[in-house]
Amino acid sequence: MTQASGPLAGIRVLDLSAYIAGPYGCALLADLGAEVIKIEPPVGDNLRKYPSTLAAESRAFLGVNRSKRGVVLDLKQPRDLQRLLALVVDADVLVHNFRPEVPARLGIAYEQLRAVNPRLVYCAVTGYGDTGPLRDKAGYDQVLQTMTGMAAQQGPAGGPPEILYGSVVDYYAASLVTSGVTAALYEREKSGKGQSVGVSLLRSALAMQSARLVWTDSEPRDVGGRDMRSGGITGIHPTREGWLYISANTPHFWTALCGKTGLQELLVERYDSVRKRAQHAQEIVPKLHGALAHRSALEWEALFGEEVPCAAAREVEDMFDFPQVQAEGLISRFEHPVVGGYRAFSGAWEFGRTPGPAPFAAPAIDQHGDELREEADRKGG
Repeated sequence: MTQASGPLAGIRVLDLSAYIAGPYGCALLADLGAEVIKIEPPVGDNLRKYPSTLAAESRAFLGVNRSKRGVVLDLKQPRDLQRLLALVVDADVLVHNFRPEVPARLGIAYEQLRAVNPRLVYCAVTGYGDTGPLRDKAGYDQVLQTMTGMAAQQGPAGGPPEILYGSVVDYYAASLVTSGVTAALYEREKSGKGQSVGVSLLRSALAMQSARLVWTDSEPRDVGGRDMRSGGITGIHPTREGWLYISANTPHFWTALCGKTGLQELLVERYDSVRKRAQHAQEIVPKLHGALAHRSALEWEALFGEEVPCAAAREVEDMFDFPQVQAEGLISRFEHPVVGGYRAFSGAWEFGRTPGPAPFAAPAIDQHGDELREEADRKGG
């Protein structure tokens, strides 16, 4: 292990969660300097079994479990439950994503663990929260996207609902885990007491749509897609080669777009606002596509420069050597006992005075089990 550093140096986190939201929230805590111990059942985190071109491990597991030590504990076995309780005694944070009825059955509900350690910050990640008719329903990213209207907002207006792949609800929930836990740790510095922190995928999916979730008493149900579409101008467009996203909502950017594409004819009162351009998109978009057909997406990106917000559509693999990503130091090299060497993202924050520790690879299953079980046995007597 590297020497403790970062804003959360000295904080110990017990990560009992699986899949993405809880584990990545704990990985972010590790980025901030916390010591994170990943505790898995004998079968391992289900994410380890997800489809992957890697023969020995899941790419997704490696991506959301960096900088953790790993141990297998079967909490249904009394000895391993006692080992967990021994670790809880001087832990600062515990994170899990069991359904609401499971922790009490296992003997690790908040009230049970608070009796062991009153300073514990206890974060439960659920699908829908711990009350209400859906409390016991399993929650998954794309289920929540579909349920909460996110899928209905994707794709062309009036088209079928579409899933936004990439587990965006999970990853935003992970950020809520991190911010909720750090806020509770800050409050503990004043009160000396821990507390429970609740994060759900439902909260995450709705929080991501705060700009749409506004409905005044005088409005009908359908408020134009809840106002968030800018018309056909802002979006992804075909070019001679490749696809280009363009955002030109402000007068300055609209003027630059028309000038760079030779479409000065569009600089008229009929199109001089975002609302007007949305209303007349069927007139504007064909002309825009005709102009964009003269160059590739990368050529337009270079030509527009800082004058028109845009981006050529790239593959995620392009990010490993992308100049801006390299300049910011966002890709690190890792060594894994089974997979070997790999490159991956790290470093969600930059701190000038208390930079976080160097990241290290996600653990192989039970990689640090012997030392952590021995530690727990010493503490438990």
